[in-house]
Amino acid sequence: MSIPDFQSLMLPLLSSASDEEVWTLGDARERLASVFALSREEIEERLPSGRQRRFDNRVAWAKVYLEQAGLLVSPKRGQFQITPEGKAFMATNPNKITIASLNQFEKFRTFRSSAKTNKEEREAVPPPEVIGTPEELLEQSYQSLNDELAGSLLEQVKQCSPTFFENLVVELLLKMGYGRNRVEAGKAIGRSGDEGIDGIISEDRLGLEAIYIQAKRWTGSVGRPEIQKFVGALHGKRARKGVFLTTGKFSQDARDYVSQIDPRVVLIDGAQLSEYMIEHNLGVSVKATYEIKRIDTDFFTEE
Repeated sequence: MSIPDFQSLMLPLLSSASDEEVWTLGDARERLASVFALSREEIEERLPSGRQRRFDNRVAWAKVYLEQAGLLVSPKRGQFQITPEGKAFMATNPNKITIASLNQFEKFRTFRSSAKTNKEEREAVPPPEVIGTPEELLEQSYQSLNDELAGSLLEQVKQCSPTFFENLVVELLLKMGYGRNRVEAGKAIGRSGDEGIDGIISEDRLGLEAIYIQAKRWTGSVGRPEIQKFVGALHGKRARKGVFLTTGKFSQDARDYVSQIDPRVVLIDGAQLSEYMIEHNLGVSVKATYEIKRIDTDFFTEE
């Protein structure tokens, strides 16, 4: 089954805490994963940023909302326990807990009211019909913006001259840590077609091993024959590593081919190229920065 949304996790989480024991988030995640029969792949699925597992995030937010309603309390960080209000609520045998149902509790209404910002009356918590946690919604919006930027960036690159594209490749590889310096990298990539090789660049700052480059500003699909030509050129140089970059795409046959051969060849298509440019701040600038903060529990620890 799919990972349950955080509202669906609230009732089984509160039900587990009905034993009046102190629970840890780790124990709760294990119990809930068993209740919903989640697979290892589902448990390990991560948010778009890759910094946190999606299931862990949803369990944590389910706990936060139950605490804000006064149904759970945290004796220590990462722990929780049911409150008398929580026990009384469970005695009513609820069949589901949602943000809407938590509005019956004054503490939760106060929490939602205090989350509104200035005169705009904009809520920091999601409305009842939203199933994503606040962090999920933020990351989904961030990913959508990045996807739109990547598409626009690639179109911009395709309109550049071949010479500009060569310089772009130089700058990107340098930002990724390849090449000993800009002069060496510029000369390497600037060489045109030596038996299917557009240039050579050092793998590291010491120049211990060379990587052979093929960089093509194409709009179509690059098939296996083009990759075979490049691989043949690598064999002629006794090279062990190569990178083929294009603004276009690679056919599945081409990708299957490089997965089975020696030397090692990395294929970077237009989509991946734009992602690397965004990651390494090449051709893009920061429009806005947002900070996500949490309570510093150490600050409130009394000696």
